Amino acid sequence: MTDASLGERELDVMVALWSLGSGTVNEVRDRVGEPLAYTTILTILRNLEVKRFVRREEEGRAHRYFPLVERQTAQRSALSRLLGSFFEGSPQALIAQLVDDDGVSPEELKELAARLSNKAAKSKGATRKNP
Repeated sequence: MTDASLGERELDVMVALWSLGSGTVNEVRDRVGEPLAYTTILTILRNLEVKRFVRREEEGRAHRYFPLVERQTAQRSALSRLLGSFFEGSPQALIAQLVDDDGVSPEELKELAARLSNKAAKSKGATRKNP
């Protein structure tokens, strides 16, 4: 993945493409939540192509755009930038902020606690095997 980051509108277009799998300008435009002009979507897709987030193929008179970057890869990159910029690299600080702002439900907290316990148990097991 390129190190270039996604702007807000670019992210909207990428979310539409990830959802569709691929799309023409009109298909992406229909999927994006806000009404944007055809030329705006086209410009965003061209910019994403230059950044190597998408590729295009001719399809009749139109072009079909395909995401080159997986959603999970983009999520990791965005989260890394967020952690570095706002939370001094601390996942704990990010989670604390979410919890403090009531961004995590009690059910989600229980699930998160279980995942953390499972991760800790796996880490302990790996440490014992490799002294």
